[in-house]
This record gives sequence, C-alpha cells and structure tokens, in this order.
Amino acid sequence: MAETQDDIEIIEEGGNKSKLLIIIIVVLILILAGVGAMMFIGGDDKSAVSDESVAVAVKQTPIYYTLEKPLIVNFGEQSQGAVRYLSVKLKVMARDQLVIDSFTLNEPAIQHELLMLLLGQKYDELNTVEGTKALQQKTLATINEVLKAEKTSGELESVYFTSLLMQ
Repeated sequence: MAETQDDIEIIEEGGNKSKLLIIIIVVLILILAGVGAMMFIGGDDKSAVSDESVAVAVKQTPIYYTLEKPLIVNFGEQSQGAVRYLSVKLKVMARDQLVIDSFTLNEPAIQHELLMLLLGQKYDELNTVEGTKALQQKTLATINEVLKAEKTSGELESVYFTSLLMQ
C-alpha cells in the first residue's frame, strides 16, 4: 500500500505541475495579447502625433516692421548722480499682416507707452543681460496691451532691440 500511496502522491504532484504550466501559458497569452493591443492602439497615436507635427511645421512666415526713429529718454532715477540717457531702436515681428497694419496705425500711442515704460527704467538694472531681457519682455507686453485695447485680433510675437545705447 505504501507504493500505491507513493503513486498517488506522484500523480497529484504531476497535476500541480500541469496546472502551473497551464497558468503560465495563459498568463503569457494574456501578456502577448496586451502587448499586441498596445501596439495596435499605439499606432493610432503615432499618426496623430505626426499630423500635429505637420500642423506645427506649417507656420506663417514672420513679418518684421522697424520703428524708424530711436526712442531716446533720460533715466528717471540717475545712477551715482550722473545724467544718463537711453536710446533704443527696435523691430517687431508678427505672423499676420493685420497685426503689423494695426501696429503702424497705432504707432503714436505705442511710442507714447514705450517712452513711459523706458522712463521708469533704472540704469543700474538695465546694465545687465537679465535687465535687458526683462525690458524686452515688458516692451512686448506693453505693445500687445495697446493692440488689445484697439481690438486687434492677434498680437506681436517678438520684439527685437536692434540698438540699445546707454550713456
């Protein structure tokens, strides 16, 4: 009888191994099915991304406009008691001709707002790269505020200082 019991125990262990083998096969099939589904679903995302990149690549060409006369102001707060002046020449850039047309139409108001902005600057702060970049961003924001007040659809994309003299 001891042999019979040993045989029964061996059969039960073999059944556990076959059950374990079946479970492993089922798990592998589920994993492969999941990977296949991800690849199938992921294929649609790749085409959507490529469509978006095509849409981004088709930007309108930039349109530049130059303010002919430089903006010249003296600093409101002088540095070390010396009289200091600031002269700025700039170009603006948009991708829509209507924005440039609105800029030229409102140029006197824009020049006034820019002069007020420049008068409030401090020589010591503008004498750094960070100060100049901050002034560039403030200039862009000031111009876009004037254009927005005049109900212009769109805004300038960039302002470039073509000349910045401080003395």
